[in-house]
Amino acid sequence: MSRVYNFSAGPAVLPEEVLKEAADEMMDYKGTGMSVMEMSHRSKAYDTIINEAEADLRDLLSIPDNYKVLFLQGGASQQFAMVPMNLFQNGVGDYIITGQWAKKAYQEAKLYGTANAVASSADKTFSYIPDVSDLPISEDADYVYICENNTIYGTKFKTLPDTKGKILVADLSSCFLSEPVDVSKYGLIFAGAQKMWVQRVL
Repeated sequence: MSRVYNFSAGPAVLPEEVLKEAADEMMDYKGTGMSVMEMSHRSKAYDTIINEAEADLRDLLSIPDNYKVLFLQGGASQQFAMVPMNLFQNGVGDYIITGQWAKKAYQEAKLYGTANAVASSADKTFSYIPDVSDLPISEDADYVYICENNTIYGTKFKTLPDTKGKILVADLSSCFLSEPVDVSKYGLIFAGAQKMWVQRVL
C-alpha cells in the first residue's frame, strides 16, 4: 500500500512510527491489558498519560506557571460557547472576523451577551487579514477574539492585534504546535482538534 500525504489530522503528516506504536498499544497499553480507550480516566495509567501530556505541552510551548492547561471534550464549536460562558463578566466580547470559524464564534457569543465585530474581512470573502493595529476596542470588553489561522481562505495573523489591555482569546485549532508561540501574549488559547484549553490564571 502506498501512503498519501494526509493533513486532515493537522498541519503535519503523522509519522509512520507513531501510527505503528498506537496500533501496537491498541490491544495492550504498556502492559495494562487494555487500550487507552477502555481504561478508567481515574486509573493510575491514565493519570500518568494526562500528566505527561501536560508536561510535554508546557515544555513545547514554554507555558508559564500562571497558566492552566485543560483537556476537554468536544471540539472548537463547543468552545465557541465556552469562551463567553466562562469569560463574560461585563457580558461583552470584541471579535475580529476573518473566516467562517470566527464568524461562528461571534454568532455563538451573541447568545450569551454582546458580541462586537471590531474588524472583519467579510467584504472580500475573508481573503485578507484586516489592519488590527488600532481597533475600536470596547471599554467594557471582557476579551478580544481571533481565529489565528483560517484554513478555508488561506490567511493567517502575522501580527497579533493591539487589544488595548484586554485579554486576547485565540482559536489555534488549525495551527497549534506548528510554530513557536509566546503564550504570555494570550489570555486564553484553545485548539479544537486537540480539545485543549490554555488559560492565564487571573
